[in-house]
Formats: sequence, C-alpha cells, structure tokens
Amino acid sequence: MSDKRLAEQYAANGEGNSRMANTPTNTLKQGDCIEELAKIEPGSVDLAFADPPFNIGYDYDVYDDKRNCEDYLEWSKRWMSGVIRALKDDGAFWLAIGDEYAAELKITAQRELNLTCRSWVIWYYTFGVNCKYKFSRSHAHLFHFVKDAMKFTFNTDDIRVPSARQLVYADARANPKGRLPDDTWILRPQDLPDGFPADGHTWYFPRVAGTFKERAGFHGCQMPEQLLGRIIRSCSNEGELVLDPFTGSGTTLAVAKKLNRQYLGFELSKDYAIKVRARLKKIAPGDPLNGAPEPLASAPATKDGKQRKSRDGKSTGDGGSKVDAGKKPRGAAARKSKAVEATPGLWDIQRPA
Repeated sequence: MSDKRLAEQYAANGEGNSRMANTPTNTLKQGDCIEELAKIEPGSVDLAFADPPFNIGYDYDVYDDKRNCEDYLEWSKRWMSGVIRALKDDGAFWLAIGDEYAAELKITAQRELNLTCRSWVIWYYTFGVNCKYKFSRSHAHLFHFVKDAMKFTFNTDDIRVPSARQLVYADARANPKGRLPDDTWILRPQDLPDGFPADGHTWYFPRVAGTFKERAGFHGCQMPEQLLGRIIRSCSNEGELVLDPFTGSGTTLAVAKKLNRQYLGFELSKDYAIKVRARLKKIAPGDPLNGAPEPLASAPATKDGKQRKSRDGKSTGDGGSKVDAGKKPRGAAARKSKAVEATPGLWDIQRPA
C-alpha cells in the first residue's frame, strides 16, 4: 500500500478533510516539537507515542539533557499538553520514561492534564545499563494514557499471546486465540521459560544493541520494532494517524508505515531527521517488522551457552556447576515436560532456542 493509498483509506474511514487540513501526514518535520505541535489541527491524531529525553545527561547532538528538575517537568508538561491537544477524543498516548521522572510525569498526566492511565507496563530488556554501585538497569516504564476512559481503541485480537494453559498445561479449556499481555516480575527470561509467562504485564523485548541487525547506527536510544508493533496494533487501526514528537531513530514512523498507518514525526536534530527520512525510504507498507515477534524464542538459555572447563577438565554450566545432561526430569518437572511435548507448536513460540 502506497503512502497515497494510506491517505485515501484514512479519508474512507470517515475523517473529514477539514480536520486534517493543517496536519501533514506520512512525513517527518524537523524542528522543536512544542512549536510543531501547535501548528497541527486539534483532534487529528489517533495515537501518539513519545520517548522523550530522560534528563539523565545523555549526549544528544543538539539537545541539552541536563535541565534542572523544575525546568524539565515544566517543559514536559508543555509538550504533553501539545500532544493531548492533537489527540482525538478517543485517542491514546503512550509515554516511555525512565525511573527518574516516571512518578512525576504520571501524576502530571493524570491530575493536571486529565488523562486516564489504562496500563503501566514495564519494558524489561537484556543488555541493560551496567551500574557500579546499584543494581544494573534493565527496564523502562511505558504508560498507556487515554483522553476518554470509556471510549478508546484497543484491538485485543491483534496482540494476543499464547497463555500458560496452552504453553505448559495443554489445557483444552484454553482460549485458542491466547490471552492479552499482563504484569509480572522476572530475573532472566532465558533461564526461566516457565517463570516468564507470555501473559505478563512486564514485556520482554531485547534492547537494540550495537550488534543487532536492526540497529540504525546513528542514535543510541533506539526502540525495538516489535515493541512499537504491539502498541500500534493495539491502539490504532489501518489508515489512522500515528504521531511521534521525539522521532529519534525513526522506529515509530517506520513501524507505522509497515503496519499501514499514516505517520507524522517531529525531530529537533537536522542530522537525525535526514537519516530517518533515508530509513523510511527503504521500507514500504506491508514490510515485516524487524526482530522476533516472540523474543523468548531467540533468547538462549544459560545452559545452552558456551561451556567452560572446570579444574578437573569436565564441562560446567554458567555458574561453575556441573551439567547433569543425562538426568531425566522427575515429579512435577516430568509432568510439565509431557504437557509441553503435547503442544509442540505453541511451545516452540516461547521456548529458548
């Protein structure tokens, strides 16, 4: 589907041309997002996703990520107000933010900007930030806000995942469509395939590390396409408009285009904007998203990793313990193993490679 066809489909969905007259689509505008948001038609955006600077001193090329606290919070309120103005009455706003300001921005969105928080998702990832004097960071917060608590888009069948009943217990009562992602806690998903259920509210997607094929290479804070895919599929429909006020590496716009949505992005950096436009030219509506749809399928378990030798010359596992390769499971483990074998197609989706 061409960009022109996307615009035609959007019009066919019943949206008046007058509403979209001042809102450019299928484009990236270079400039300050607060100024650009003020230029577009109020109530013209179906879904907004924002991954703003976290104010932690990251080295952007033109933006100063070291504002004082009050200045950062006031600036955040201004751009969020612009996003809310741009949203339709039944629109959704997703905010990605770090620990430092997650609480303050959630309160601002709910108590000062009158949004309703539908979900507070934790994005868990491996290859996190290594810390010396605290636990290494391997998560970010994803807030799902809506303007109208009773009227919003949420396409449940587009984001269902296999349930524990399907994956582990082969329960005939399980919904064959699976269930919605939900909340949970986890240590290492590679080593706990039974402890990190697909129906968890903590989403596991690997961070786009420097060695990954999908890495754009020019921006250090790149979101995984599959994570944006889940958000865009659930909270918008084909032909609708997706907005990203902090385009960065361009993942939101790229995924929106691939999923047959219209898109609009703002980016302060001229250099980033040039590279994002080049990225968008290389893809077409209908192209598959990068990354594994079920990322646990591509995450190797520790026991399947490289083996090292102990002092007696025998192979050991990841912590120095000997690997009991020939030992058969017993009791509950054996029953679970049989259940898994009974549903090989579903288990293959989640089982570590």
